[in-house]
Amino acid sequence: MGCAHSHSKHRNGRDEAASPAFKYGPSDHAAAHMPSSTKPNTQNNMVCLPYAHVDSSLRALAGQAEGFGRHAIGGLHGPLYRVTTFGDDGPGSLREGCRGKEPRWIVFEVSGTIHLSSYLTVSSYKTIDGRGQRIKLSGKGLRLKECEHVIICNLEFEGGRGPDVDGIQIKPNSKHIWIDRCSLHDYEDGLIDITRESTDITISRCHFSKHDKTILIGADPSHIDDRCIRVTIHHCFFDGTRQRHPRVRYGKVHLYNNYTRNWGIYAVCASVESQIYSQCNIYEAGQKKVAFKYLTEKATDREKAASGSLRSEGDLFASGTQAGLMTGGAAENSMFHPSEYYQTWTVEPPTDDLKQVLQHCTGWQRVPLPADQKPVA
Repeated sequence: MGCAHSHSKHRNGRDEAASPAFKYGPSDHAAAHMPSSTKPNTQNNMVCLPYAHVDSSLRALAGQAEGFGRHAIGGLHGPLYRVTTFGDDGPGSLREGCRGKEPRWIVFEVSGTIHLSSYLTVSSYKTIDGRGQRIKLSGKGLRLKECEHVIICNLEFEGGRGPDVDGIQIKPNSKHIWIDRCSLHDYEDGLIDITRESTDITISRCHFSKHDKTILIGADPSHIDDRCIRVTIHHCFFDGTRQRHPRVRYGKVHLYNNYTRNWGIYAVCASVESQIYSQCNIYEAGQKKVAFKYLTEKATDREKAASGSLRSEGDLFASGTQAGLMTGGAAENSMFHPSEYYQTWTVEPPTDDLKQVLQHCTGWQRVPLPADQKPVA
């Protein structure tokens, strides 16, 4: 089952990657099936899409996310902060850089592992920019608590230990978050948790591996205020992780151009009142063949229990994968469409070429830190 979208002739030129390939009209969903496409940049014969242009200068990253987290600007209007030590705290440490209410654009002058003895709290208007170095966080993870406008780019998360330890924990009441080009694996609990009314978040070009409970969106059935949650996950590689790619309660989630393979229980799970729009993804089963799972739970302000809803548009189900879709009913009729919230996003057919790209161009990347490292005046 291939992607049903039609494509116009590809255009040449390095700058084409700066524009999203598909444009959608907010009131005419039929137009969403006839997008145009651009030819992206290539690097070592690999198409590293989307928005390769964001590496042209240091702060070009700000505001370039697609989807629900597209407004995240991070520390765009703040001074540069340089991490000069692997220490868990103190002058020149990452923890010190993430403190305070003032905007900061955080870069690294060291390359190696930072062992966190406790959650590292990231305050509002911060960019943690791992380009140019290879930074690995271990021990504990990042906590985004009641903050906004945070960008986390090009980091590795590995070996988080302790009860309820997540790689990136987003709760409560956080918004305008973008997580891009990060590698995450082997944490005690989840790799990314988005709960307690946190919303307007994009996860892109990340590599998830060696893990069980990968991404949780929505806390539990008692947290009915999580109905506000909106998340976009795109161009990510879920590489043999067991479940939760993601698992969603209440929230609206747009999945596109992700590659999920060899899961242990299921690929995507729709729990109570969730709405999941799965578009042009690649689902490639191992021993467990069913991609989509529905779990019925009862919201505390409802009389009856309910599962979520899930719509598949142009997804590729490979290697004997069974979709497992439930169709019909009021839940499907209430499904959101992404164009109700944003007008453009970059999506391509779920081909073998895309699969190769996602295997090589997701997670931490060996990209240089852009040369212009001066603070904004």
